[in-house]
Amino acid sequence: MYLRKSYGPRAVTLPDGNVLSLADLPPVNTRWVASRKAIVVNAVRFGLLERGEAIARYGLSDEEFDHWLATVENHGYRALRITAIQQIKQPMIE
Repeated sequence: MYLRKSYGPRAVTLPDGNVLSLADLPPVNTRWVASRKAIVVNAVRFGLLERGEAIARYGLSDEEFDHWLATVENHGYRALRITAIQQIKQPMIE
């Protein structure tokens, strides 16, 4: 069995006690759903992946990844759902 050399940690413990490992990362050609976005955001936030590595690995733009981070920080992980993003972006009607 061949193990690829890894320069960073192979797993990190999240604040809720769950362990996130390299094996938990979504595949490179993934269909983006909220749970997979959350895994990538957590991997970067808690040091499993570097930001640039995640962007390159998944073919994301800087703006897209920054939007995911800001969404999680401002509204939580549930806001990564497409319908939630649409609701957040809609202007308030008074």
